[in-house]
Amino acid sequence: MFIGREKELGELDRLYRTGKFQFPVIYGRRRVGKTTLINEFIKDKKAISFTALETRAKPNLENLSRTIFESANGPGPSPVFRNYQEAMEFVFEMSKNERIILVIDEYPYLARSYKQLASILQMLIDKHKDSSKLFLILCGSSMSFMEDKVMGSKSPLYGRRTAQFKILPFDFFDSVRYFNNFSDEDLALIYGMAGGTPQYLLQMDDRLTVGDNIKHAFLNASSYLFEEPNNLLKQEVRDPSAYNAVISAIADGNTKLSDISNKIGEGTSSCSVYLKNLISLGLIKKSTPITEKSKKKTIYTIEDHMFRFWYRFIPPNYSIIQNGMSDLAFENISQELTQFMGAVFEDICGQYLWHLNRNGEAPIRFTELGKWWGSDPRTKSEEEIDIIATDKKDSALFCECKWSKDKVDPSVLETLVRRSELFRYGTKHFCLFSKNGFSDKCKRYAEGLDNVHLITYEEMME
Repeated sequence: MFIGREKELGELDRLYRTGKFQFPVIYGRRRVGKTTLINEFIKDKKAISFTALETRAKPNLENLSRTIFESANGPGPSPVFRNYQEAMEFVFEMSKNERIILVIDEYPYLARSYKQLASILQMLIDKHKDSSKLFLILCGSSMSFMEDKVMGSKSPLYGRRTAQFKILPFDFFDSVRYFNNFSDEDLALIYGMAGGTPQYLLQMDDRLTVGDNIKHAFLNASSYLFEEPNNLLKQEVRDPSAYNAVISAIADGNTKLSDISNKIGEGTSSCSVYLKNLISLGLIKKSTPITEKSKKKTIYTIEDHMFRFWYRFIPPNYSIIQNGMSDLAFENISQELTQFMGAVFEDICGQYLWHLNRNGEAPIRFTELGKWWGSDPRTKSEEEIDIIATDKKDSALFCECKWSKDKVDPSVLETLVRRSELFRYGTKHFCLFSKNGFSDKCKRYAEGLDNVHLITYEEMME
């Protein structure tokens, strides 16, 4: 089942239709659906699709040779090219008179096993690009390698690519397309548990309740997701235990660099390196209050929803899960699930606002959106606003997001208006998002103002 990625597919098809040499680079973290996207793109086209292995150069050359000759001549015995230059030259020659796609998936494995490969590709691209119809795709899961060794200014391939696609997890509104049987509320909960990574979404079963999905996918010691965070870190970083400690510290509420450093017992310089790498993997997010750029207020949060769910709920319940007590673990989790969903709902609301903005339907045409926190000099108290969207000129939209079984009352709007007074914008709009609607008093209060928008979760899902 192929879902989403219409934009990426459309752009790949546009490049393909040019008939000219093209060299798109496709990269993104593991499990995000890069190979699925490529397979969808090439399914009705003549293509040589090769996946490199984490092995020596010779076995990879043998596999590449077999893939090339089978594409040209069909199954059967095939010779092995003497070297990679000969193999790649052969493909360039094949593509002189017909459109051929060459996919090298997991390119970092191949490039690490044969250091001269990037220089060979550089030479052949420069030699053949004006006469070749080759559509060369390099794909990789190591984002730092792809950004530095393929697209970076010190790479032999620098300046040769014709497009790049950083494949990110799906947003909420694409993620829900995987399911037909969940209720709207269940879809939000599933997104909070699995996020937008396709491989994680595939672990969810819409024939089951959300509770049963939690039990089967997370509270089962033999399940795929039970060991996924540890397995992914082992694949991506050299010292998984250090990175695991950093994520655990953040999950425990240590969001400042100094607090994370103290929690794991390492210096801030080491922690900064860990955090930088986790950010590049899309697991951690670095934030400052919107409208402020002070590094003193920088915090780190877990960006990937599945990782956030896992680190919030699995370690505290690890022993009872290992002892087969999934019902007790679920009871512990269910007591905190509504609170956990608060940040998830804020994320969904932010995505919804960007959707409105793209369609010209938002209260203002904003250019920046984010969270704000800080002190109120009038009361000396710490305050926060879930979402502020601004056009960086003189307009702003202030939002609060409530994932609660109760209807939102007017005090929420009153507080939001009061907090907005800390900002000097000529035009201010206010938006309340609610899982379960608004009280009559809140509706009347909003009607008395001409710049308030009340949006229910049900309306967001229409």
